Amino acid sequence: MDNKTEICIVGSGPAGYTAAIYGVRAGRKTILVDGPVQGGQLTQTTVIENFPGFPEGREGFDLMDDMRAQAERVGATMMTGEVTGIDFDKRPFVVHIDSGETIEAQAVIIATGATAKYLGLPDEKRLAGKGVSACATCDGFFFKGKDVAVVGGGDTAAEEALYLAGLANKVYMIVRRDVLRASEAMCKRVFDNPKITVLFKHQTVSLEGEDKLEAAMLVTNKGEEGETMVRVPISGFFLAIGHKPNTEVFPEIETDGEGYIKTSGKGQTTNIEGVFAAGDVCDPTYRQAITAAASGCRAAIDADRYLRATGR
Repeated sequence: MDNKTEICIVGSGPAGYTAAIYGVRAGRKTILVDGPVQGGQLTQTTVIENFPGFPEGREGFDLMDDMRAQAERVGATMMTGEVTGIDFDKRPFVVHIDSGETIEAQAVIIATGATAKYLGLPDEKRLAGKGVSACATCDGFFFKGKDVAVVGGGDTAAEEALYLAGLANKVYMIVRRDVLRASEAMCKRVFDNPKITVLFKHQTVSLEGEDKLEAAMLVTNKGEEGETMVRVPISGFFLAIGHKPNTEVFPEIETDGEGYIKTSGKGQTTNIEGVFAAGDVCDPTYRQAITAAASGCRAAIDADRYLRATGR
């Protein structure tokens, strides 16, 4: 295989696959390195009902499989592997893969996504997609009229709780501290919502259920006088303790305080000329499949314009 290309996309998912489709359709030789999870986070979710074009919903794995097949059909080259580093000081860039192979690329699109932070409980993995979720906007619809819980006390957790309150019967906020870290305005909205109950000084010990989530076991006042175990029957358990952008192997790329890649206000360009970012790796706000796909489109268009402008 000729490992010289015009555009190299690092990462898959809706951002990477869309970038590949647009890269090839712009007439550019395009190679995509799919990363440790081919198809990204969506392959680990169940039915996706908020991606346009699928009135009956679509399984996350199937949607990503379709996107990959479409990118291959138009002519993108797929490589299985994980990028371990990129020589950004060389032109063309040199992309290193864990297999030992390298790719020479005139432009690079980083679409490595962000990983939701979990509590580290074995039950979280066991019940993932069966009541455990890290995205209320993605999965909240499935819990209409049910009791759910949100873990976290910051603005993100408050936003998730308020969103879920519009769908669920009751929302518990499980907060480790005795105060919310959310802004004053968000705190007021939470406390004013009759559907939301804040459980201060509570921590999750385990989750119950076999084929689906049934309850959360919590401990209150852990390590203090009055320590008590509490069982809370719930159907949904939403993690809202943050995301970790997958940028460790790109230390040269400028990021914000939380590790998300900074892009220009009008495009997907990064601080390095010829390097672009797309998807959740540069999006701390929306983190949706449709916005990731849109940014993949933008990144590919930006890359093509860069190559034309520089005569590459």
